[in-house]
Amino acid sequence: MASHSASQKGATMTDIEKVPTSRAETNNQAEGTLNEKSESPEEILPGWTIMRPLKMRGLKGKGKGHAALSSNASSNVSRNGNGVNSIDKKGNDEIKVTATNDTGDGPGGIGEVEALHEVRSDDELLGPEDDGPSPRRVTADHGLENGGDQTNGASNGGHVYKVYKRRWFGLVQLVLLNIIVSWDWLSFSANSTTTSQYYNVSPSTVNWLSTAFLFAFVVASPVTIYTLHHGGPKPSIITASVLILLGNWIRYGSTRSGKHGSFGGVMFGQILTGLAQPFVLSAPTRYSDLWFTNRGRIAATAVMSLANPFGGALAQLIDPSWANSASDIPNMVLYIAIISSIATIPSFFIPAHPPTPPSPSGHDEKQPLGASLKILFNSPEFYMIMIPFTFYVGLFNSISSLINQMLQPYSFSENDAGIAGALLIVVGLVASAITSPIIDKTKSFLLAIKIQVPIVAISYLAFTWAPQTRDLAAPYAILSILGAASFSLVPVVLEYLIEITHPVSPEVTSTICWTGGQLLGGIFIIVSDALRANGPNDGTADDHTDRPPGNMWRALVFQTVMALVVVPLPLMLGCFGRNHHVRMRRVEADKEATGRRDVENGGVHAT
Repeated sequence: MASHSASQKGATMTDIEKVPTSRAETNNQAEGTLNEKSESPEEILPGWTIMRPLKMRGLKGKGKGHAALSSNASSNVSRNGNGVNSIDKKGNDEIKVTATNDTGDGPGGIGEVEALHEVRSDDELLGPEDDGPSPRRVTADHGLENGGDQTNGASNGGHVYKVYKRRWFGLVQLVLLNIIVSWDWLSFSANSTTTSQYYNVSPSTVNWLSTAFLFAFVVASPVTIYTLHHGGPKPSIITASVLILLGNWIRYGSTRSGKHGSFGGVMFGQILTGLAQPFVLSAPTRYSDLWFTNRGRIAATAVMSLANPFGGALAQLIDPSWANSASDIPNMVLYIAIISSIATIPSFFIPAHPPTPPSPSGHDEKQPLGASLKILFNSPEFYMIMIPFTFYVGLFNSISSLINQMLQPYSFSENDAGIAGALLIVVGLVASAITSPIIDKTKSFLLAIKIQVPIVAISYLAFTWAPQTRDLAAPYAILSILGAASFSLVPVVLEYLIEITHPVSPEVTSTICWTGGQLLGGIFIIVSDALRANGPNDGTADDHTDRPPGNMWRALVFQTVMALVVVPLPLMLGCFGRNHHVRMRRVEADKEATGRRDVENGGVHAT
C-alpha cells in the first residue's frame, strides 16, 4: 500500500504545486502510508503538529463555486477502513483528498486537495508582458486562486476580468486621430479671409469646406456603425487612417495645382477626411466598453472624444500663424499633411481586443443592430438626451466654423478670433479633465446633465451681444464658460446614454448622437451664412455701430433660440413616474455579476 501511495503521489506531482519541505508531513503508521514529503523517511512527528495547506489550482465542472466544493467534499468524502479519506466514485473524480491521521480530519476537515485541471488567462499562456502582474489563476468555472479584482484578474462565469496596460496604446492612437481629423476640419475656417484670397473664392464658398466635411460624416455613419458593431475599434481606426492619409495629400496636391490651386480637388480631399471622422469620433465609447471597467470608462471616453475639439483648437491657434498671407496657404496644408501621416502610422499596430474582458458588462453579448435601434427609438429618455446633445454639437460646429466671421466685422483680427475659438476649446478641455473623474467616481450623470445644459443655453444667450462690445474680454470670458459647460457635458451624455440603454451596443448610441450633431452643424452653418448682413465682413467697413456691414447679428440670435428651445427636455428626465427608466443599467449589471461571484466564493468578497 505504501508503494501504491508513493507511485500515485509521483504521478500527480507534476500537475500540482509542491508543498514546501518546511511543512513536511509524517509517516502515519495507523494508515500504513509513507509520506514522501518528509525530509527523512525515518522522521516521525506527533499527529497534532501536522499542517495541512489547502491548495486549489482548478476544478472542472460548470456553475460550482467554493460553496459547491465544500458541500461536495463533505458528501462525497468517506472513510475507508484504513483511516484514509477517499472521494466517492459518483463525486468529482478530478480531486483527491488525502489525510495522514485522524487529528483534525473529522467531518468538515479537509486535507490536501490535488487538482488535475488547471486554467490560466491568455496573457499567462502567452508569457509575461509589460502588463504588470500576470492574471490570477482561476478555475474553469468560477473564482480565483488567491482572490482578485476587476483590474487584476477577477472572474465570474468562466471568464477572467482584467484590464491591460496595452489599452493605453489604442487610447493614445484614438486621441491622435481625433486631433488630426478635427484639425483637418478647421484648416481653412480659422483664416477664412486668407483662404478665400488664395483660392480666389468667396468666404461663403470657403464655409462649404467645413459644411461638406460635416455632411460627409452623415454619409459614412451607417458604415461606421456596422464596422464598429461587427469588427470593433481596430478596423474602424484603420479605415479612418487610410482616409485621412488620402484626404490630406489630395488637398495638398490640389493646393499646388496652379496659381490659385484647384478648389474642387481641395473639396474632394476635405470630403475624404470628413468620411474618416465618424470612424474615430464614434469609436471611443466602444473602445471604453471593450477595454475599461465602469470605474474608468467616462474618463477614457472624455479623453478620446474631447481630443477631437482639441484638434480644432490647434487649428484655431496655429493655422493663422502659418498662413499670414495668401501665399502661405500651400505650406500650411503641407505641414498638416505631414503631421497627419505621422499620426496615422501606429494605427496598424494596435491590438484588436483584450485577451479577457475588463468586466462582466464588457463580456455581455450586445443587442443586434435591429433590436438596438428598436429599443432606442421607442425610448422617450433617449430622445430627451439625444436631441439636446445633437443641437449643442451642431451649435458648437457652427460657432467654431464661423467665429472668425462673427467677430471680424467688429474690427477683431483673425488672430483675435483664433484665440477666442481656442479658449472655447482649451478651457472646455480643462474643465472636462476636472469634472469627468468626479462624475466617474460619483456616477452623478443625471445631476451633471441637468446643471450643464442650462449653463450652455445661457452662454449662447450672453454671446449674442458679445461682439458688439468690441472688447476682447466679453467674447473671451463667455466662450470660456460655454466651452467649460459644453465639453464637460459631452462624455457625460455619451456614457449616460450607454448606461440607460444597456445592453444596446455603445457604438449605436454614440454614432447616432454624433451624426445628428454633424448634420445639424452643417445646416446651422448654411442658415447662419444666409442670415449674414450685406457688405464686407473682414472689418474694413466697420462703422462702429451695433450692426456694421457684414455682421452676423441675426445668425447669433438664431443660434441662441436653438440653444434655449431644447433646455426643457433633459430637465424632465426621471420625472412623471419614469425614474426607473434613467437608472444605471450597465453599472447594475456589473454589480450583480460581482454579487454572484461573491456567492460562488462562499460569501467572501473577491475584490
